Amino acid sequence: MLVRFESDQGNITMFRDVAVMLLRMMGQSGGVPGALLGKDIPPALERLKRAVATHQDAPPQAASEENDHAPVSTRQRAFPLIELLTRAAAEDCDVIWREERPYRG
Repeated sequence: MLVRFESDQGNITMFRDVAVMLLRMMGQSGGVPGALLGKDIPPALERLKRAVATHQDAPPQAASEENDHAPVSTRQRAFPLIELLTRAAAEDCDVIWREERPYRG
């Protein structure tokens, strides 16, 4: 399942488990859908930045035939959301998030 974050400053989509983890780091419930008003973004952004800076990722597992890619850190996963929130805070824009539904045409 995917979660889409939308703002007048841009949109991003990420896997639901990652989105919920980052929302909780921001001090949110982790519920989808949800929203932040522009005035509430700066403190949420600071909580997210602090949480990401202190978060300890699990040690990387050895590569196998099924898993030959490099692990992605929480800091890397959070980067697009931090950028979106930074831009939204600068322009006092709201940010909403909701489940991304696949197109079935």
